[in-house]
Amino acid sequence: MGLFERYLSLWVALAILLGITTGTLLPGLYEFVANLTYAHVNLVVAVFIWAMIYPMMVQVDFTAIKNVGRKPQGLILTLVINWLIKPFTMAALGWLFFKVLFADLVDPATATEYIAGMILLGVAPCTAMVFVWSHLTKGDSGYTLVQVSVNDIIMIFAFAPIAAFLLGLSSITVPWETLLLSVMLYVVAPLIAGILTRRHLLRGGHNKLEHWLQHSKPTTVLGLLATVALLFGLQADRILDNPYAIGLIAIPLLIQSYGIFFIAYFAARKMALPHNVAAPAGLIGTSNFFELAVAVAISLFGLTSGAALATVVGVLVEVPVMLSLVAFANRTRHWFPQPAA
Repeated sequence: MGLFERYLSLWVALAILLGITTGTLLPGLYEFVANLTYAHVNLVVAVFIWAMIYPMMVQVDFTAIKNVGRKPQGLILTLVINWLIKPFTMAALGWLFFKVLFADLVDPATATEYIAGMILLGVAPCTAMVFVWSHLTKGDSGYTLVQVSVNDIIMIFAFAPIAAFLLGLSSITVPWETLLLSVMLYVVAPLIAGILTRRHLLRGGHNKLEHWLQHSKPTTVLGLLATVALLFGLQADRILDNPYAIGLIAIPLLIQSYGIFFIAYFAARKMALPHNVAAPAGLIGTSNFFELAVAVAISLFGLTSGAALATVVGVLVEVPVMLSLVAFANRTRHWFPQPAA
Protein backbone atom coordinates (compact mmCIF):
# COMPACT_ATOMS: atom_id res chain seq x y z
CA MET A 1 0.00 0.00 0.00
CA GLY A 2 1.25 3.46 -0.88
CA LEU A 3 1.15 6.62 1.19
CA PHE A 4 -2.40 7.46 0.16
CA GLU A 5 -3.83 4.04 1.00
CA ARG A 6 -1.79 3.57 4.18
CA TYR A 7 -3.16 6.72 5.85
CA LEU A 8 -6.59 6.69 4.21
CA SER A 9 -8.41 6.97 7.56
CA LEU A 10 -6.59 10.25 8.28
CA TRP A 11 -7.28 11.64 4.81
CA VAL A 12 -10.98 10.78 5.10
CA ALA A 13 -11.23 12.48 8.50
CA LEU A 14 -9.56 15.59 7.07
CA ALA A 15 -11.88 15.50 4.04
CA ILE A 16 -14.94 15.38 6.31
CA LEU A 17 -13.59 18.29 8.36
CA LEU A 18 -12.75 20.25 5.20
CA GLY A 19 -16.21 19.68 3.76
CA ILE A 20 -18.06 20.77 6.90
CA THR A 21 -15.77 23.81 7.40
CA THR A 22 -15.97 25.08 3.82
CA GLY A 23 -19.68 24.29 3.65
CA THR A 24 -20.20 26.56 6.64
CA LEU A 25 -17.88 29.35 5.46
CA LEU A 26 -18.77 29.25 1.75
CA PRO A 27 -22.46 28.36 1.55
CA GLY A 28 -22.88 30.22 -1.74
CA LEU A 29 -20.30 28.05 -3.46
CA TYR A 30 -21.96 24.84 -2.31
CA GLU A 31 -25.38 26.17 -3.22
CA PHE A 32 -24.08 26.71 -6.75
CA VAL A 33 -22.63 23.18 -6.84
CA ALA A 34 -25.87 21.75 -5.43
CA ASN A 35 -27.82 23.21 -8.36
CA LEU A 36 -25.63 21.43 -10.92
CA THR A 37 -27.96 18.45 -11.11
CA TYR A 38 -29.80 16.37 -13.64
CA ALA A 39 -32.51 13.91 -12.57
CA HIS A 40 -31.52 14.56 -8.93
CA VAL A 41 -27.94 13.42 -9.66
CA ASN A 42 -25.31 15.98 -8.74
CA LEU A 43 -23.00 16.18 -11.71
CA VAL A 44 -19.94 17.31 -9.72
CA VAL A 45 -20.31 14.33 -7.37
CA ALA A 46 -20.69 12.13 -10.44
CA VAL A 47 -17.42 13.42 -11.90
CA PHE A 48 -15.55 12.76 -8.65
CA ILE A 49 -16.97 9.25 -8.35
CA TRP A 50 -16.20 8.57 -11.99
CA ALA A 51 -12.60 9.64 -11.46
CA MET A 52 -12.48 7.40 -8.39
CA ILE A 53 -13.53 4.16 -10.09
CA TYR A 54 -12.15 4.67 -13.61
CA PRO A 55 -8.64 3.45 -12.62
CA MET A 56 -10.32 0.48 -10.91
CA MET A 57 -11.97 -0.50 -14.19
CA VAL A 58 -8.65 -0.33 -16.06
CA GLN A 59 -7.29 -2.92 -13.60
CA VAL A 60 -10.01 -5.43 -14.48
CA ASP A 61 -8.83 -8.32 -16.60
CA PHE A 62 -12.01 -8.74 -18.62
CA THR A 63 -10.86 -12.07 -20.04
CA ALA A 64 -11.11 -13.52 -16.51
CA ILE A 65 -14.78 -12.58 -16.06
CA LYS A 66 -15.87 -15.74 -17.88
CA ASN A 67 -14.38 -17.75 -15.00
CA VAL A 68 -16.95 -16.37 -12.53
CA GLY A 69 -19.52 -18.86 -13.79
CA ARG A 70 -17.31 -21.74 -12.74
CA LYS A 71 -17.52 -20.74 -9.07
CA PRO A 72 -20.77 -18.83 -8.58
CA GLN A 73 -20.94 -19.26 -4.79
CA GLY A 74 -19.56 -15.78 -4.10
CA LEU A 75 -22.08 -14.19 -6.45
CA ILE A 76 -24.95 -16.16 -4.89
CA LEU A 77 -23.83 -15.07 -1.41
CA THR A 78 -23.79 -11.42 -2.48
CA LEU A 79 -27.28 -11.60 -3.96
CA VAL A 80 -28.77 -13.36 -0.91
CA ILE A 81 -27.25 -10.80 1.48
CA ASN A 82 -28.21 -7.76 -0.62
CA TRP A 83 -31.76 -8.69 -1.55
CA LEU A 84 -33.07 -11.29 0.94
CA ILE A 85 -31.45 -10.11 4.19
CA LYS A 86 -30.09 -6.56 4.18
CA PRO A 87 -33.24 -4.52 3.31
CA PHE A 88 -35.30 -6.35 5.93
CA THR A 89 -32.75 -6.14 8.75
CA MET A 90 -32.37 -2.41 8.04
CA ALA A 91 -36.15 -1.89 8.26
CA ALA A 92 -36.35 -4.00 11.43
CA LEU A 93 -33.57 -2.05 13.14
CA GLY A 94 -35.12 1.26 12.12
CA TRP A 95 -38.47 0.21 13.60
CA LEU A 96 -36.87 -1.18 16.77
CA PHE A 97 -34.88 1.95 17.54
CA PHE A 98 -37.24 4.73 16.44
CA LYS A 99 -40.57 3.13 17.31
CA VAL A 100 -39.48 1.41 20.52
CA LEU A 101 -36.10 2.30 22.03
CA PHE A 102 -36.00 5.96 20.93
CA ALA A 103 -39.77 6.49 20.87
CA ASP A 104 -39.62 9.07 23.69
CA LEU A 105 -36.72 10.96 22.09
CA VAL A 106 -38.09 11.60 18.60
CA ASP A 107 -41.57 12.68 17.54
CA PRO A 108 -43.48 9.99 15.57
CA ALA A 109 -43.50 11.83 12.23
CA THR A 110 -39.75 12.47 12.30
CA ALA A 111 -39.09 8.91 13.45
CA THR A 112 -41.03 7.61 10.45
CA GLU A 113 -38.90 9.72 8.12
CA TYR A 114 -35.69 8.47 9.72
CA ILE A 115 -36.85 4.89 9.17
CA ALA A 116 -37.70 5.70 5.56
CA GLY A 117 -34.19 7.04 4.94
CA MET A 118 -32.65 3.94 6.48
CA ILE A 119 -34.82 1.73 4.30
CA LEU A 120 -33.71 3.57 1.16
CA LEU A 121 -30.10 2.95 2.16
CA GLY A 122 -30.81 -0.72 2.77
CA VAL A 123 -32.48 -1.25 -0.61
CA ALA A 124 -29.62 0.37 -2.55
CA PRO A 125 -26.54 -1.91 -2.54
CA CYS A 126 -23.22 -0.29 -3.28
CA THR A 127 -22.15 0.39 -6.86
CA ALA A 128 -19.23 2.78 -7.08
CA MET A 129 -17.20 2.90 -3.88
CA VAL A 130 -17.13 -0.88 -3.51
CA PHE A 131 -14.43 -0.95 -6.18
CA VAL A 132 -12.24 1.05 -3.80
CA TRP A 133 -12.95 -1.29 -0.87
CA SER A 134 -12.31 -4.33 -3.07
CA HIS A 135 -9.06 -2.81 -4.27
CA LEU A 136 -7.88 -2.17 -0.70
CA THR A 137 -8.45 -5.84 0.21
CA LYS A 138 -6.78 -7.08 -3.01
CA GLY A 139 -10.11 -8.46 -4.16
CA ASP A 140 -10.68 -10.17 -7.50
CA SER A 141 -11.50 -7.13 -9.64
CA GLY A 142 -13.24 -9.19 -12.34
CA TYR A 143 -15.41 -10.98 -9.79
CA THR A 144 -16.24 -7.68 -8.06
CA LEU A 145 -17.30 -6.19 -11.39
CA VAL A 146 -19.68 -9.08 -12.01
CA GLN A 147 -21.11 -8.82 -8.48
CA VAL A 148 -21.76 -5.09 -8.90
CA SER A 149 -23.17 -5.46 -12.42
CA VAL A 150 -25.64 -8.18 -11.43
CA ASN A 151 -26.71 -6.09 -8.44
CA ASP A 152 -27.34 -3.11 -10.70
CA ILE A 153 -29.51 -5.16 -13.04
CA ILE A 154 -31.55 -6.53 -10.13
CA MET A 155 -31.80 -3.06 -8.57
CA ILE A 156 -33.51 -1.67 -11.67
CA PHE A 157 -36.36 -4.13 -11.17
CA ALA A 158 -36.33 -4.73 -7.40
CA PHE A 159 -35.65 -1.30 -5.90
CA ALA A 160 -39.18 0.09 -6.26
CA PRO A 161 -41.16 -3.00 -5.12
CA ILE A 162 -38.99 -3.68 -2.07
CA ALA A 163 -38.86 0.00 -1.06
CA ALA A 164 -42.62 0.31 -1.49
CA PHE A 165 -43.24 -2.81 0.59
CA LEU A 166 -40.92 -1.78 3.41
CA LEU A 167 -42.11 1.82 3.46
CA GLY A 168 -45.66 0.54 3.82
CA LEU A 169 -46.88 2.35 0.73
CA SER A 170 -49.30 1.03 -1.86
CA SER A 171 -47.23 2.73 -4.53
CA ILE A 172 -43.97 4.61 -4.67
CA THR A 173 -42.74 7.05 -7.27
CA VAL A 174 -39.19 6.11 -8.09
CA PRO A 175 -37.19 8.64 -10.12
CA TRP A 176 -36.22 6.21 -12.85
CA GLU A 177 -34.06 8.83 -14.56
CA THR A 178 -32.02 9.04 -11.34
CA LEU A 179 -31.65 5.27 -11.10
CA LEU A 180 -30.71 4.72 -14.73
CA LEU A 181 -28.46 7.78 -14.95
CA SER A 182 -26.64 6.70 -11.78
CA VAL A 183 -25.94 3.26 -13.25
CA MET A 184 -24.74 4.82 -16.50
CA LEU A 185 -22.47 7.33 -14.76
CA TYR A 186 -21.07 5.09 -12.04
CA VAL A 187 -20.77 1.75 -13.85
CA VAL A 188 -21.32 1.77 -17.61
CA ALA A 189 -19.29 4.86 -18.57
CA PRO A 190 -16.17 4.04 -16.50
CA LEU A 191 -16.46 0.40 -17.56
CA ILE A 192 -16.33 1.29 -21.24
CA ALA A 193 -13.53 3.77 -20.62
CA GLY A 194 -11.63 1.12 -18.67
CA ILE A 195 -11.95 -1.45 -21.47
CA LEU A 196 -10.72 1.01 -24.11
CA THR A 197 -7.87 2.29 -21.94
CA ARG A 198 -6.68 -1.21 -21.04
CA ARG A 199 -6.70 -2.30 -24.68
CA HIS A 200 -4.73 0.80 -25.66
CA LEU A 201 -2.13 0.35 -22.92
CA LEU A 202 -1.66 -3.37 -23.61
CA ARG A 203 -0.60 -2.53 -27.16
CA GLY A 204 2.57 -1.21 -25.54
CA GLY A 205 2.98 -4.33 -23.39
CA HIS A 206 2.13 -5.25 -19.79
CA ASN A 207 4.89 -2.99 -18.45
CA LYS A 208 3.13 0.04 -19.89
CA LEU A 209 -0.14 -1.05 -18.29
CA GLU A 210 1.52 -1.61 -14.89
CA HIS A 211 3.26 1.77 -15.12
CA TRP A 212 -0.08 3.49 -15.81
CA LEU A 213 -1.81 1.65 -12.96
CA GLN A 214 0.88 2.59 -10.45
CA HIS A 215 0.65 6.27 -11.37
CA SER A 216 -3.16 6.25 -11.32
CA LYS A 217 -3.48 4.98 -7.72
CA PRO A 218 -3.62 8.50 -6.18
CA THR A 219 -6.46 9.38 -8.56
CA THR A 220 -8.72 6.80 -6.96
CA VAL A 221 -8.09 8.02 -3.42
CA LEU A 222 -8.32 11.69 -4.41
CA GLY A 223 -11.66 10.97 -6.09
CA LEU A 224 -12.89 9.31 -2.89
CA LEU A 225 -11.73 12.22 -0.72
CA ALA A 226 -13.21 14.83 -3.05
CA THR A 227 -16.54 12.97 -3.02
CA VAL A 228 -16.59 12.81 0.78
CA ALA A 229 -15.62 16.48 1.17
CA LEU A 230 -18.26 17.62 -1.31
CA LEU A 231 -21.07 15.55 0.22
CA PHE A 232 -20.33 16.87 3.69
CA GLY A 233 -19.96 20.40 2.38
CA LEU A 234 -23.39 20.21 0.76
CA GLN A 235 -24.96 19.04 4.05
CA ALA A 236 -22.78 21.02 6.51
CA ASP A 237 -25.56 23.16 8.00
CA ARG A 238 -27.89 20.23 8.52
CA ILE A 239 -25.16 18.16 10.15
CA LEU A 240 -24.21 20.96 12.56
CA ASP A 241 -27.84 21.80 13.32
CA ASN A 242 -28.75 18.19 14.19
CA PRO A 243 -25.81 16.59 16.05
CA TYR A 244 -28.18 14.87 18.51
CA ALA A 245 -30.31 13.39 15.74
CA ILE A 246 -27.21 12.27 13.86
CA GLY A 247 -26.06 10.29 16.89
CA LEU A 248 -29.44 8.57 17.19
CA ILE A 249 -29.51 7.63 13.49
CA ALA A 250 -25.90 6.44 13.54
CA ILE A 251 -26.51 3.79 16.24
CA PRO A 252 -28.77 1.43 14.23
CA LEU A 253 -26.76 2.12 11.06
CA LEU A 254 -23.57 1.00 12.82
CA ILE A 255 -25.24 -2.17 14.09
CA GLN A 256 -26.59 -2.89 10.60
CA SER A 257 -23.23 -2.29 8.89
CA TYR A 258 -21.14 -4.49 11.16
CA GLY A 259 -23.85 -7.12 11.46
CA ILE A 260 -24.31 -7.55 7.70
CA PHE A 261 -20.56 -7.71 7.10
CA PHE A 262 -19.98 -10.45 9.65
CA ILE A 263 -22.96 -12.46 8.41
CA ALA A 264 -21.58 -12.37 4.86
CA TYR A 265 -17.92 -12.75 5.84
CA PHE A 266 -18.40 -15.76 8.10
CA ALA A 267 -20.80 -17.34 5.61
CA ALA A 268 -18.04 -16.96 3.00
CA ARG A 269 -15.61 -18.63 5.41
CA LYS A 270 -17.99 -21.55 5.91
CA MET A 271 -18.31 -21.81 2.13
CA ALA A 272 -14.48 -21.92 1.85
CA LEU A 273 -14.42 -19.05 -0.63
CA PRO A 274 -11.01 -17.53 -1.42
CA HIS A 275 -10.30 -14.27 0.37
CA ASN A 276 -10.26 -12.20 -2.83
CA VAL A 277 -13.93 -13.17 -3.32
CA ALA A 278 -15.02 -13.37 0.33
CA ALA A 279 -13.80 -9.89 1.31
CA PRO A 280 -15.56 -8.03 -1.55
CA ALA A 281 -18.71 -10.12 -0.96
CA GLY A 282 -18.86 -8.94 2.64
CA LEU A 283 -18.02 -5.35 1.77
CA ILE A 284 -20.59 -5.11 -1.04
CA GLY A 285 -23.32 -6.17 1.35
CA THR A 286 -22.18 -3.69 3.99
CA SER A 287 -21.76 -0.66 1.74
CA ASN A 288 -24.66 1.35 0.31
CA PHE A 289 -25.39 3.14 -2.95
CA PHE A 290 -25.72 6.35 -0.94
CA GLU A 291 -25.75 8.60 -4.03
CA LEU A 292 -29.00 7.00 -5.15
CA ALA A 293 -30.45 6.79 -1.63
CA VAL A 294 -29.85 10.52 -1.04
CA ALA A 295 -31.37 11.44 -4.41
CA VAL A 296 -34.48 9.30 -3.90
CA ALA A 297 -34.97 10.55 -0.31
CA ILE A 298 -34.87 14.16 -1.53
CA SER A 299 -37.23 13.34 -4.38
CA LEU A 300 -39.79 11.55 -2.16
CA PHE A 301 -39.58 13.46 1.12
CA GLY A 302 -37.79 16.76 0.44
CA LEU A 303 -34.32 18.20 0.98
CA THR A 304 -34.91 19.12 4.64
CA SER A 305 -36.70 15.89 5.57
CA GLY A 306 -35.61 13.39 8.18
CA ALA A 307 -35.32 10.79 5.43
CA ALA A 308 -32.77 12.89 3.54
CA LEU A 309 -30.84 13.48 6.78
CA ALA A 310 -30.75 9.74 7.51
CA THR A 311 -29.23 9.00 4.10
CA VAL A 312 -26.54 11.63 4.67
CA VAL A 313 -25.75 10.12 8.07
CA GLY A 314 -25.35 6.88 6.14
CA VAL A 315 -22.39 8.47 4.34
CA LEU A 316 -20.98 9.74 7.66
CA VAL A 317 -21.13 6.23 9.14
CA GLU A 318 -20.14 4.29 6.06
CA VAL A 319 -16.66 5.60 5.28
CA PRO A 320 -15.01 4.99 8.70
CA VAL A 321 -16.92 1.71 9.11
CA MET A 322 -15.77 0.44 5.72
CA LEU A 323 -12.17 1.42 6.46
CA SER A 324 -12.29 -0.52 9.73
CA LEU A 325 -13.75 -3.56 7.95
CA VAL A 326 -11.10 -3.36 5.22
CA ALA A 327 -8.46 -3.47 7.97
CA PHE A 328 -10.20 -6.43 9.62
CA ALA A 329 -10.49 -8.31 6.31
CA ASN A 330 -6.82 -7.76 5.54
CA ARG A 331 -5.77 -9.03 8.97
CA THR A 332 -7.87 -12.20 8.62
CA ARG A 333 -6.73 -13.17 5.14
CA HIS A 334 -5.22 -16.36 6.58
CA TRP A 335 -8.70 -17.59 7.52
CA PHE A 336 -9.45 -18.34 3.88
CA PRO A 337 -7.98 -20.68 1.28
CA GLN A 338 -5.60 -19.23 -1.24
CA PRO A 339 -7.22 -18.45 -4.63
CA ALA A 340 -6.44 -20.83 -7.46
CA ALA A 341 -3.78 -19.68 -9.86
